[in-house]
Amino acid sequence: MKRRIFKFVSLVLVCISVLILMPGCIDGPSQTETTTPTITSGETALDLYGIDPYSLDPATIGDATSISYVIQIFSGLVRFNDEMEIAPDIAQDWDISDDGRTYIFYLRDDVFFHSGRQVKAEDFKYSWERACKPATGSQTAATYLGDIVGAREVLAGERKNISGIEVVDDHILRVTINEPKSYFLYKLTYATAFVVNKNNVETGGNWWRNPDGTGPFKLKQWNESSLLVLERNDYYNPTSSFSGVNIVNFHLWAGRSMDLYETERIDVAQVSLAYIDKVTDTDGDFYAQLEIFPELSLTYLGFNCRKPPFDDANIRRAFSMAVDKDKLVSLIFRDTMSRADGILPPGMPGFNESLTAIEYNIELAHELIADSKYGGVSNLPPISITTGGRGGHIPSELEAIIYEWRINLGVEVEVRQLEPEVFLYELMQEKDEMFYWGWGADYPHPQNFLEVLFAGGSEYNIGEYNNQEVDSLLMAASREQNIEASLELYRQAEQIMVSEAACLPLWYGNTYVLVKPYVEGYGLNLLGHVVLNEVSIGPD
Repeated sequence: MKRRIFKFVSLVLVCISVLILMPGCIDGPSQTETTTPTITSGETALDLYGIDPYSLDPATIGDATSISYVIQIFSGLVRFNDEMEIAPDIAQDWDISDDGRTYIFYLRDDVFFHSGRQVKAEDFKYSWERACKPATGSQTAATYLGDIVGAREVLAGERKNISGIEVVDDHILRVTINEPKSYFLYKLTYATAFVVNKNNVETGGNWWRNPDGTGPFKLKQWNESSLLVLERNDYYNPTSSFSGVNIVNFHLWAGRSMDLYETERIDVAQVSLAYIDKVTDTDGDFYAQLEIFPELSLTYLGFNCRKPPFDDANIRRAFSMAVDKDKLVSLIFRDTMSRADGILPPGMPGFNESLTAIEYNIELAHELIADSKYGGVSNLPPISITTGGRGGHIPSELEAIIYEWRINLGVEVEVRQLEPEVFLYELMQEKDEMFYWGWGADYPHPQNFLEVLFAGGSEYNIGEYNNQEVDSLLMAASREQNIEASLELYRQAEQIMVSEAACLPLWYGNTYVLVKPYVEGYGLNLLGHVVLNEVSIGPD
């Protein structure tokens, strides 16, 4: 999943962080000269800005940077179409039993790994069982495959095989889940459920350096901190005029991405806050090339609900009331983000326009602290907030929030910075009293935010929020087959979470991107992904 503050999103790849969107990320000069591969006659290439993935193993990745590459190289049974609806991929069709627990997938017989071996149902069984085995070290398998009967036993090391997966024949796979889940197919679009080649995996621990996937692109070249090249998989998309992607991988320091874009070395550039005025000037050179993509994402401050002082809901509410989000969005983000009152972002099914939010109210915040079990600010224990990054750089928006707590509440909050890879993958164990976090949708279903982030016992409930009424509503919503009735249950659960300040929602994200006029079909969907095999290069 996106274990994130520095979630570097999508192959636009400058510095959206997610699952936090961090405008504090900056571009920088390259440390290694890049040699672009020779393009032969009749071929075209798209040059993008990027950073190295942490891994290309679909079973273990949880950061958006790695995911953005993996979705180009690997694929699964189902995918999302342009309307963000479930569509066939390796599975050409499927049946669902009347009780909603058994899924029968009919695999295409014309899908091959990049090496040429045909994909069969057994490959999915192997891939999912491998993801669930403790030795694999996946932090996502429980969330995305844990609904399958027997998966939890494999995750616990009690069994080697998932009993709910049955290979009927080479191209029929039967999957049984523990109870009806309206979102089960959505989960199978996530990287954890992608198919991998056993022969490839068994070549060694770093097999993913030479991945043998089934996706629209092959990994042709990867020079760390320099260049990553994806080459079109002709079989996957034989009619495309687009031959490949050169992802030029520079370190992130100020201005570099825009410099590359202005000097015609890359074709697409994500715009950081430093250049917003320049690209939004209607009389400027870049305005006609600017695209703004909304995304299903939320940046928030998480409370450690099991640790003082945020084990008291009144303290969580008070800290939430002492932050002027409108001012932050206006002054820090230049209105490129939208204030978040709830957890579900606009565009997400179940988004509640009538949600009762916690408002900015300093006087009431002090009253809540007085009414808490701590009785006053002077009795609060020391408070630290965990964030990610390097070199002690604290994002300006986080500095502003800490300043507001100091002025509005008289509370000092310390900051503890973790290395990004530690922050992304080990925050559950490393978190302090608060943590600066963000979440981008893995699929457009409210369960992906409300249950994954806040249900009791969820692997990604990092703040360890616990409310039995909320858990009951979430369970009922997941079982409810009537869509509107299910969404209403999710709205009720969200309202309780917001009223109890399960977290402090800050803002919803948008991505500002410059795209050269000759690049056709480039766009980000609501998940922040670009479907590169639908991109083509036209005449200059």
